[in-house]
Amino acid sequence: MKSALSVTGGVPQPPVVNALAVEKLKKKKRKHFSTEELTEGIKSGDRTMLGRAITLIESNLPEHIEQAHIVVNNCLPYSGKSVRIGITGVPGAGKSSFIEAFGKHLTSLGHKVAVLAIDPSSGRSKGSILGDKTRMEQLSADPNAFIRPSASAGSLGGVARKTRESIFLCETAGFNVIIIETVGVGQSEIAVHSMVDFFLLLMLAGAGDELQGIKRGIMEMADMIAITKADGNNIDKAKMAKAEYSGALHLFPPAESGWVPSVVTCSSHNNTGIEPIWEEISKYRAFTHANGYFEKKREQQVQSWMFETIEELLKNNFYNHPAVISKLNDIKNKVSMRKICSYTAADILLKSYFDSLQVKT
Repeated sequence: MKSALSVTGGVPQPPVVNALAVEKLKKKKRKHFSTEELTEGIKSGDRTMLGRAITLIESNLPEHIEQAHIVVNNCLPYSGKSVRIGITGVPGAGKSSFIEAFGKHLTSLGHKVAVLAIDPSSGRSKGSILGDKTRMEQLSADPNAFIRPSASAGSLGGVARKTRESIFLCETAGFNVIIIETVGVGQSEIAVHSMVDFFLLLMLAGAGDELQGIKRGIMEMADMIAITKADGNNIDKAKMAKAEYSGALHLFPPAESGWVPSVVTCSSHNNTGIEPIWEEISKYRAFTHANGYFEKKREQQVQSWMFETIEELLKNNFYNHPAVISKLNDIKNKVSMRKICSYTAADILLKSYFDSLQVKT
């Protein structure tokens, strides 16, 4: 007997992935720009070309590295005409909020501002965690501002490996104020201090003694200290912190520049205390230009960058050399199993490396 119940197949569901869209994306290739196109684009202030060139600089592909070096060398004669400002501070000091308020103030004065924000990298994906561009919505929409978040990718203290070259490109593109924001976790401040003209330290009122170890080392490098979030019920605390830090600065030895750092209070929320900070930076520039320290520091920086680059290239060449690659895993295992000590392991690898470099006659 035939059952009265029956099951229909229903309406067939569309595929989750649009096959036509996938095929279209495969066919769509990103245009490759020549070295000349990138250079001329940067010189004309083209943001797209500037972004593409910085992407080349950050790439580890051999063909990208070669092209990036040519672009940077082409831009060098047009760089160096900006003031480079390093901004750091303890976590929670409001660095991004301050930079947005500070950047908007500078663009209102007619300046072109580039922000190179060093974003902490994810330990898993190696990508940016904080997304600085999304935290500076107003400044990122300003036609006279350029924000480039770069993942630190495990480099020293969170400082992106190619930030220096990015500075040159931004200057060539016509940005006359370059701001470098650090992660604010320690050694990154030392690296940033070596690539900027003015070092601004942002501090919180009543942060507690647990941060004193970080404070002293950074305070010695600071050209100015700004107590942030000086608004509402925090105004009195900020004034007390200002007095304390002003007294502490007198205990440090005089800076090589001859400049005496000052302490100010500011509020990004109320947009107060921002203008005096730029005025102080302008005074610093005039002061150090007059005594010759500004150019002296720039010369020291480029020489230091050269030696650091040599060390980096030697290190990369060593670890990517076939003679080292062929022995590295075996040596690592022997060290782990305590068959040889670390010094002996390093000596074996270095001898293999240098022996392979000898030219056979």
